[in-house]
Amino acid sequence: MRVSLTPELESWISQKVTSGLYESGSEVIRDSLRLLRERDELRQRMVEDLREELALGVEQLDHGLSRPLTPKLIADVKKAGRKKIGIRAG
Repeated sequence: MRVSLTPELESWISQKVTSGLYESGSEVIRDSLRLLRERDELRQRMVEDLREELALGVEQLDHGLSRPLTPKLIADVKKAGRKKIGIRAG
């Protein structure tokens, strides 16, 4: 397989090898591809989780398990979401 890289990427790879973090450019590329694969797998899991959540929401709507969308409900949902991801109310 032949791969063409921009001069910027070639320089970046050389810097990684020179720093001693990697033995060769091939190691840098392999590690980069491994991280890309992990990111893609994480993104796919997130999409699957979102689809499950949407399906659950549709099922709940079909069974009449919904509430009117009010400003208070929106504020409560935002507050819960911020708490879940660790953002303090400002």
